[in-house]
Amino acid sequence: MCKDNNQQYFPAGRFQECLRTEKIARQVLWKEEIDSTNNWAKDYAGSRIWMEKGIKNPDGALFVAEKQTAGKGRQGRVWTSPPGENIYMSLLLWKPEIQPLSASQLTLVMGLSVAQGVEQLTGKRAGIKWPNDLVYSGKKICGILTEMKLKGQNPEYIVIGVGINVNQKKFPPELGDKATSLALEIGEEADRIEGIARIMECFEENYKKFLRTKDLSLMKEDYESLLLNKDQQVRILEKNSQWQGTARGINDRGELLVEDSHGNLREILSGEVSVRGLYSYV
Repeated sequence: MCKDNNQQYFPAGRFQECLRTEKIARQVLWKEEIDSTNNWAKDYAGSRIWMEKGIKNPDGALFVAEKQTAGKGRQGRVWTSPPGENIYMSLLLWKPEIQPLSASQLTLVMGLSVAQGVEQLTGKRAGIKWPNDLVYSGKKICGILTEMKLKGQNPEYIVIGVGINVNQKKFPPELGDKATSLALEIGEEADRIEGIARIMECFEENYKKFLRTKDLSLMKEDYESLLLNKDQQVRILEKNSQWQGTARGINDRGELLVEDSHGNLREILSGEVSVRGLYSYV
């Protein structure tokens, strides 16, 4: 039986019963409290603890916590992480056969996977605010942070951290008009364990496509079908300037294509700019 909303700890056996993957998340590590699951995954990879456990390599290992004391968001932001209500997890990809410049595309791969997995879990379709924010009713429900360590010219490992508001019903005042949760959107609590399993399954399928082409070309149509920014007016906030345009979708590298006031199509790279709707968060 996969569904069980009453678990107060991570039931590894039930999770493996729920999971239908070949490799992703077949190794699961759980802690009740951690500063950041991304930090934990990076420490695990760097310390070679997995070798002491007789594990051939840690590729696909999943790190899950009930609470984070220093959860990380994009551009140095803090991710609010109350205990026992949400999903806080990081996926470790060991020596992925990709170029370092392609690593940021995995953030979009995970964003798409979370959207697909959450829809399977709840039956409710979410939208994506480029590059990777999952949005319901104009409010954010998920954040993703990708970090990489190089060895020479190649990635030694990549860590993709995911925070999803699942059963949280109250938010700090400053987030009240910006954040929501699955429970608030569907009117009942959602099963976090099944949710993680569905997301990991979607990620494995999307990751296979990504490795096949080394870009997002096989996922572009699916991603754009969820892209809330598409054909919308957006404000591009660069380091020393800002401008307005119309988002037209993404290219195979996951860059946002924005048509400026002169009709020129400009490629926007995530991590270098912020994108906002003219009249709302999206």
